Amino acid sequence: MQMRPKYKVKFIGHMLYKKEILSENLTCNVMPLTIVLLCLSIPFQVQAQVELNKESQVSLSEKIIDSDDLIYRNLENLGGKHTIKARDKRSLSHAYDNLSDEEIDKFILGKSFFNIPWVEAPSATTARDGLGPLFNANTCLSCHSGNGAGFSLDQDGHINRSLVFRLSKQESQLDPQLKKIVTTQGFIADPVYGAQININGVHGVLFEGTPKVSYSTQTIQYADGQSIQLQMPKFSLINLNYGPLDKSTVISPRVALSLVGLGEIEKISEQDILANEDVEDRNNDGISGKANRVYSLEKKKSVLGRFSWKASAPTVKQQVASALHNDMSLTTPLINNENCTKFQHDCLEAQGSQSLEVPMKRLEAISYYISHLKVPAQRKTHSNRQGFKLFKKTGCSSCHKSSFVTSENNRIYPFSDFLLHDMGEALSDQRNEFLAQPREWRTPPLWGIGLAETLSNNVSYLHDGRARSIEEAILWHGGEAESITQKFKQLTKSERQSLIQFIRSI
Repeated sequence: MQMRPKYKVKFIGHMLYKKEILSENLTCNVMPLTIVLLCLSIPFQVQAQVELNKESQVSLSEKIIDSDDLIYRNLENLGGKHTIKARDKRSLSHAYDNLSDEEIDKFILGKSFFNIPWVEAPSATTARDGLGPLFNANTCLSCHSGNGAGFSLDQDGHINRSLVFRLSKQESQLDPQLKKIVTTQGFIADPVYGAQININGVHGVLFEGTPKVSYSTQTIQYADGQSIQLQMPKFSLINLNYGPLDKSTVISPRVALSLVGLGEIEKISEQDILANEDVEDRNNDGISGKANRVYSLEKKKSVLGRFSWKASAPTVKQQVASALHNDMSLTTPLINNENCTKFQHDCLEAQGSQSLEVPMKRLEAISYYISHLKVPAQRKTHSNRQGFKLFKKTGCSSCHKSSFVTSENNRIYPFSDFLLHDMGEALSDQRNEFLAQPREWRTPPLWGIGLAETLSNNVSYLHDGRARSIEEAILWHGGEAESITQKFKQLTKSERQSLIQFIRSI
């Protein structure tokens, strides 16, 4: 039997997800194609030296080194050195390894303030009082069960409190003076109800309103004759206790995002994120990612946005401060005003804490806790490899970029570019946030998405929770992703299942 020629491929370089220098010799059975080293896609930067074995004198144009295969093999370490193998209800609750005693104390302190409920002030529990006067939940866990994502509806069909209703005036309706405020606030809140509807109030303070949703259905046909029904939501507010919304105010429902890998995302360099920006679509691939520039409450200037559905938060700390303010009306050094408008007199007069409810030490502890949670490893299944190839083939990876290297030389696999993309009119929320237009959404990281059903009995996907499955979420992709959605619809049923299974494995 004739043997395939062998090449000795020598890699000399720096393994980006480890600290040591790698010097490794690999001997490969080869197929007759050109050797191509896609250095930006494989988990190390290399210089390659290819030597033809003495047993064979075949041209070097006979081998391609499959970088996608190398990526796939490394997905079991989605968080790089901060990966945990277990995939269970506690998978998103484990601290990084090798923390010092002081760091462990800070982690535990932050976890405590994240998990334990806050109460109305004044209270004997002075470290945890100050809730309200208006609020949605009394603990962070209410929206992030197991540190995972929220969902839209419970098993009885009621709106879950992890689906919050953001309010803002349409930018087209703003006068020039108000548009200047957008540069620091990102949007203009409703003058009566503020930036978010609160469904609860402390004693003596009326809640703001009650969210409501109804659905219509839409049938999608696949090329193989199969079909699926999507549900189109219609959101509204009833029981508005402080009068009507401003006539130009729009409602934007937002499901709480998962807390997977936030600390590692913050360590990705701005340069690496901007490297994927292509606002004018100069390469004509139909994808034109755009970075959001947002106002930093700490630096007092415009910086790159990384977090939230429209990349409107620059850091974990600012995102935490915003959530504490909007969801529980807790004051912090970054946002030190009560969550009341001038029209809500009972709210303004309610007795609260005389000092900051979450001083800097506690705010930093909560942020530290969230930033030092391990990332769960990929769940390996037989169909994952085929699904990964289809993920690439259909174009999902155009926005859901597989990997980045952090400032600590840790290679991670979040499957996001952290840029804004036009997702089509069907997903428009009519709301601007800094540079983000109504149809634009940040590419959500996919790591940890397969744990949703493990962490909660209820799951939903997309910003407003309209998708009941990953399959439905894919089919809602329009705008820049329209051609990718059409490719997905052309797949056979088994191919679609393989692709979805791969995403669920992440």
